[in-house]
Amino acid sequence: MKGNTKKIAALLMTSTLVVAAGCGGGTETATTTPASNDKGTTAADAAPSTEPVEFSFFGGDASPNWTGMQDAVGKKITEKTGVSLKAEFAVSGTDQQKVALMIASGEYPQIIFPKGETSKLVSAGAMVDLTDLIDKHAPNIKKIYGPYMNRLKFSKEDPSIYTIPTNTMVDNTAFDAGGGFEVQLAVLEELGYPEIRTVEDFENVLKEYYAKHPTIDGQPTIPLTLNADDWKIMITVTNPAVFTTGGGDDGEFYIDPETYEAKLHYKRPEEKEYFRWLNHMYNTGLLDKESFTQKDDQYKAKIASGRVLGLIDQSWGYGEAENSLKSAGKYERTYGHFPVTLTEEYKDPSFTDIGNGSGYGVGLTTALSEEEQVRAIQFLDWMASDEAQILNNWGIEGEHYTLEDGKRTIPADVQDRKTNDNAAFTKESGIGLYAPLSVRYGDGVKDSTDNYYTTNYPEQITANYSEPMKKALAAYDATTWKDLFPAKDEFPVKKWGAAYNLPSPSTPDFTVPFQKSQDIVRKAIPAAIVATPEQFDGIYDQMITDLDGSGIPEMEALYTQMIKDTVELWGSDTAQ
Repeated sequence: MKGNTKKIAALLMTSTLVVAAGCGGGTETATTTPASNDKGTTAADAAPSTEPVEFSFFGGDASPNWTGMQDAVGKKITEKTGVSLKAEFAVSGTDQQKVALMIASGEYPQIIFPKGETSKLVSAGAMVDLTDLIDKHAPNIKKIYGPYMNRLKFSKEDPSIYTIPTNTMVDNTAFDAGGGFEVQLAVLEELGYPEIRTVEDFENVLKEYYAKHPTIDGQPTIPLTLNADDWKIMITVTNPAVFTTGGGDDGEFYIDPETYEAKLHYKRPEEKEYFRWLNHMYNTGLLDKESFTQKDDQYKAKIASGRVLGLIDQSWGYGEAENSLKSAGKYERTYGHFPVTLTEEYKDPSFTDIGNGSGYGVGLTTALSEEEQVRAIQFLDWMASDEAQILNNWGIEGEHYTLEDGKRTIPADVQDRKTNDNAAFTKESGIGLYAPLSVRYGDGVKDSTDNYYTTNYPEQITANYSEPMKKALAAYDATTWKDLFPAKDEFPVKKWGAAYNLPSPSTPDFTVPFQKSQDIVRKAIPAAIVATPEQFDGIYDQMITDLDGSGIPEMEALYTQMIKDTVELWGSDTAQ
């Protein structure tokens, strides 16, 4: 649906977050080196305007370091494009509510990064089809997504392009692990760098160190804590049940790789045993009793204190707290990553190849006139240019990096600030703040000058490791933590990419039962974990019974069809 038909709002007020936000610590795709690029001009679009213009923008992720584009990178973007942004960002977990209010009022920002709420906005007629705009005015975007344009189409039935993926990077190679199970480096060293392969291994390491050190810096030691605050319950509590039992990351669903049948992943019997293990951890005193009542800031504060021995999280979920530890010089209290599974029969699938091109992205709304749409897409296209990618990833030459003999290098004092004073550095520099607006190449891809587009490449990663980190990696005969994980060629390529990146159905026959399933799961899983061992089976089995009612199997069938349609739509990719 297109145009200004801002209707059916009442049907769409039910929030759905089908997927985990920010999924695994290392989805990897094949790396390519693009040919030499121009700066984004063509005969059809020779000179985009640089007259001052302000666009309103909403971002579905929090951006606590946003300065209104008064940081160094933001000022340069405005200087080059004439564009400034009147921006608003979701507070953690509130993008669904904000988008629902937009739909109800019919008032939209001009540019939007809606995360998992795209389908609702499309159904409300709020999104502009970008197909022609990209074709006529966006040579950089076309160059980057050329082989993968089918993956930008909304669906088999509606091949419009409503958003351009910006949360996934094209041709990205993951050089390090950011997920798995985390253990403090101090714990690893004291215990002689033990093998940590199964949940039993992980448990034994935490238990042994905890017995020796019931307090750290005068505060009670916490062997393991989880973050169940709002949607983050998926990241640290429920998603690991899939990963530790060999299932790929498809949000709330498990998708059969042969039949494409989708079902809520909790229905897999092996996942019940993972949650039984968490119940055991809780009842033996190894799992923080506040795991299901604490807020995100309390979770991070505990980690920043240095007294949390183990985590089950993604590095972006606790990075702020880990940066605090680095700032305090407590490098031994930072974390290594391990590919832990329930038993050795499973393999951690973090590095499964999901291909390119699909993901949450940025789009334009009907709040823009046709003339404004052209200016806005030209702005987004400039953000995809080589010049902008270098600016957004590296910063300002002479200030954040130097160019010596044709090689971009980050000075030691700048890198120290990036590593140990990251929040203040980001707020001041603006590096990384504009990712929701930036179509870009990923880690490992080089530009026409033989420099990496991003600053996250092997030499840079290892150069920034602390001495305790280097010592731990050497003990495990690894260069980065990724070396401990199964490689991508150990798993088949996922023909549907990652389902958490796909726009889910927005009709009530999907949204209502899906929300019901979330209400059931988010109540039952914590209850099962904190129950006595004798109560666990009853609570979990009742959850499974409940998930077989309320239209949920029919909802799963709709999702199955969506996956099948996606595989068919993407089957004609020129990149296949």
